[in-house]
Amino acid sequence: MILYFSGTGNSAYVAKRVGKATGDAVVDLFEKICGRDFSSIHTERPLVVVTPTYAWRLPRIVEDWMERTPFTGNQDVYFILTCGENIGNAGKYLEALCGKKNLKNCGCMGIVMPENYIALFATPSPEEAARTIAQAEPAIQQAIRHIESGTPFPRPKISVLDVLCSGPVNSLFYPLFVHAKKFCVTSACISCGKCASVCPLNNIHMENGRPVWKHNCTHCMACICRCPTGAIEYGKHSKGLPRYVCGKEV
Repeated sequence: MILYFSGTGNSAYVAKRVGKATGDAVVDLFEKICGRDFSSIHTERPLVVVTPTYAWRLPRIVEDWMERTPFTGNQDVYFILTCGENIGNAGKYLEALCGKKNLKNCGCMGIVMPENYIALFATPSPEEAARTIAQAEPAIQQAIRHIESGTPFPRPKISVLDVLCSGPVNSLFYPLFVHAKKFCVTSACISCGKCASVCPLNNIHMENGRPVWKHNCTHCMACICRCPTGAIEYGKHSKGLPRYVCGKEV
């Protein structure tokens, strides 16, 4: 079974690619996380969890969902983490998570996909995004081969910088950067409510036809990148940057 969480489509694309190759069911975790559904998950095949990395680790909302959800049947789990550059020392924390859940950790693999974190970085043009997705294909194929053969993912070499990024930097990232204070909406808003509907934490509601952000943001960038008119900005940083949503078909 392939479980995925995806704000702007990178992890959805990779999950569907793996599911198509392996024949496994592909399950979007959006409704489960949004609805706080922690009902048991059963599978006879290994679990494959596909998510983005947030500050070089599993997103905390995905980790929280996994900690609260019982898993029965096959206890093998593979983690595929999409990222803009690398996944740091994410594997250390996934090992700890698997220990809590009595799951057999079959390793984690990072797959570089187009940058979507428009709050801090530059997002790619459609041409740049297409090149990055094409370059990800060998890594996706490698992940598929390991899953199909039942062999663990190779262990990556971990540097001191990786340890720092997934450790202290991650700990500081959430309180310092992960908030909705800088989101705002321009006159291009058409009151469609798309931003509210794609928020996995129900953090956006509409008031007088305009989105209002509350205090429970995870910085998935779904609202700003999926707005059909580009009416949402993140302070001054996002102005003039292309909105990125993975449009690659599986």
